[in-house]
Amino acid sequence: STTGTTGPGCAAMADTNVGTGTLLRLAVRRDRVLLTSWVVGLAATAGFSAAATVDLYPTEEQRVAAAETINASAAVVALYGRIYDPTSLGAVSMIKLTALGAAIVGIVMLFVAIRHTRAEEEAGRLELLSGGRLGRLAPLTSTLLLITGASVALALLTAVANTAAGLPFAGSLAFGLGWGLCALVYGALGAVTAQVSETARAARGLGLTILAITYVLRAVGDLAEPGPSFLSWLSPIGWNQQLRAYSGERWWVIALPLLATALLMALAYALRSRRDLGAALRAERPGPATGRLSGVVGLAWRLQGRVLLGWAVAFVLFGLILGSLASSVDKLLTSPAMKQFFESIGGTARLVDVFLAAEIAIIAAIAAAYGISAADRLRAEEVDGHAEPVLATRATRLRWAWSHYGIALVGSGVLMLLAGLSIGIGASAALGDWSQLGRIVLAALAQLPAVWVVTSLVLLAFGWAPRLTVAVWGLLAAFVVVGEFGPLWHLPEWVMDLSPLRHAPTLPVSSDGLLPVLLLLAAAVVISALGLLGWRRRDLVG
Repeated sequence: STTGTTGPGCAAMADTNVGTGTLLRLAVRRDRVLLTSWVVGLAATAGFSAAATVDLYPTEEQRVAAAETINASAAVVALYGRIYDPTSLGAVSMIKLTALGAAIVGIVMLFVAIRHTRAEEEAGRLELLSGGRLGRLAPLTSTLLLITGASVALALLTAVANTAAGLPFAGSLAFGLGWGLCALVYGALGAVTAQVSETARAARGLGLTILAITYVLRAVGDLAEPGPSFLSWLSPIGWNQQLRAYSGERWWVIALPLLATALLMALAYALRSRRDLGAALRAERPGPATGRLSGVVGLAWRLQGRVLLGWAVAFVLFGLILGSLASSVDKLLTSPAMKQFFESIGGTARLVDVFLAAEIAIIAAIAAAYGISAADRLRAEEVDGHAEPVLATRATRLRWAWSHYGIALVGSGVLMLLAGLSIGIGASAALGDWSQLGRIVLAALAQLPAVWVVTSLVLLAFGWAPRLTVAVWGLLAAFVVVGEFGPLWHLPEWVMDLSPLRHAPTLPVSSDGLLPVLLLLAAAVVISALGLLGWRRRDLVG
């Protein structure tokens, strides 16, 4: 008999994972284009960035000067991190992608994990599949295998791309592993939030909130002198930086993300084993017994109000932190060349403007992400079958579309206003100059038309090609990448001008900024009108 060798525990474990291979093949087939594009595109971005900068710093003196300039800017350090070996070509070349790139790959894997777990439960597809021979833990196991495979592929492709661009192999391997391990950690985090929240939207929101917190912890930790402080060691993105690719690799740091991944995966399995299909650790609270909704606008607000509140709190806290750094910008100017440069263009006041303008531009890109998410609720309601019963009432198509699209516009406007106020208050208090508040708020609001253009692209896709609404996320990523790396890659001006975020006026805003603001507003109106026209003409689709 073989009963004694296998045991009931092993048999039970095997039974809970029955069908894992089938689900994994299904997930690979569904994501064969999207996930492959992200993995190959991110690796290619790293390789192209390395190739574009390898020839820019041929001598050690040039690399040291560039590193001192980067480390002297609080804005750059907060956004990208520090260069720990000023003589290293790889460290100087890849500084923009070390922290920011790690956050992007983390977001991708976070979304993939939730897509194949909580989103499948919410749509009812897992319940249908469970009618056959499918183990309780098979969906989670197949998802974690998919994430692990994609993370390994990303790490290897990135290492190969950077090596081919002329950077040292050891540093390229460390850089690729750093990206792959960040993807693995945040993918495992997505598997956990999928067990905590009842809806995919809430799971994504919780995951993104945690990722944003870890990014801020890394930023604050890197700004410490001498950096980093212990706060950087609380963040997977900070671990990626402390791996020190191209700066004397610390291979032992790899143990930290591996341990965090193992703990998060174990937690995801424990939570999944203790809940029913469709349930969650944090149950949705029932609404009032008596409905008080004022039509489709009230319904849209009920669905999106709490999400907007969460974004607003994050914007205020993030803005106060960024604004408070304004007083320390000039203290971080350790490079005599940079001091002389900024004195020639207006002194440290100009440096503060450059710093705040860079941070407001980042905030605008994040607000555009909120706008995409809020406007895309139209597609989610249609796919879930909620739009049809609503439109069966006296509610018109245009009014229903405007309910969610309007919240996306107003919500992004509120977020930019709060960002301007919080950054302005933080900077004014830090600098002891309250005249900064009004100009910073104006600079934040000047970014709003560009945010609305990006948001309107969701409505355009929803009206004419609803299955492509998710592609707007890719467009936003492209706009951000072009804005960051376009000059470095020597892209044509017309390519960089395709990003609406590039045309928004920056601090200090003058009368010259009025024309681009009006043109961006006109573009948002035209795009939204075309989207509504398409929505009026097409049928409901699943």
